[in-house]
Amino acid sequence: MAPADILWRQISNRLADEIAAGIYPPGSRLPTEAALAERFAVNRHTVRRAMAELRTRGLIRIEQGRGTFVQDTLIDYPVSRRTRFSDNVIGADRDPNSIALRNLELPADTEIAQELGLPAGSPVVLIETLRLADGRPLSVTAHYFPAARFRGIGTHFQNTGSVTQALYQMGVRDYFRDTTAVTTRLPDAWEAKHLRQPRSEPILVAHSLNVDAERRPIEYAEGRYAGRRVQFVFHPH
Repeated sequence: MAPADILWRQISNRLADEIAAGIYPPGSRLPTEAALAERFAVNRHTVRRAMAELRTRGLIRIEQGRGTFVQDTLIDYPVSRRTRFSDNVIGADRDPNSIALRNLELPADTEIAQELGLPAGSPVVLIETLRLADGRPLSVTAHYFPAARFRGIGTHFQNTGSVTQALYQMGVRDYFRDTTAVTTRLPDAWEAKHLRQPRSEPILVAHSLNVDAERRPIEYAEGRYAGRRVQFVFHPH
């Protein structure tokens, strides 16, 4: 039998190769310590040394009480004058998808009304979306639209799965990013559930305003992004 200091390196290298080959894709849970010890016919101490090496190499993360997971790969998410979710995800060689979680009309609070240039209490359409890349959640985003102009946009989004296409079908041929402000905080239980992450991990919160060609506000959004999966890259206008 090989010495223990050789065995843990062999196990570490074998698991690293399997991660690279996609046997354990980003975000997936690795087998338990006991299962790995049985698979490689070693004791748990040897497995722990192998896992510590993988963690040092940045390939895995250990979440207390949940297990060991393959580290997510950061997606560069460009923010520019024409920021588009699908274009950004496709540009990262991933498959984009957007799912509507909520679609309703409600009165705008002071912040939303101010951003959209409306009197407080004016009706707005809220579409709450879950946005994914290769099936992994990137964000949950609340999109607010002036109801007087965009009542019914939720139906167009349901049919197209795209904010850009929904706006196009309502007469907005193009639109532009006016402002973006990013902060960080811990997620609430609902956000953590949909982003599939623990509440102890920070999220990125992006507040953004889009305007049409006449610079009229058309959409105010609050996107909550999984911090370990997304990296914003800002490009000057």
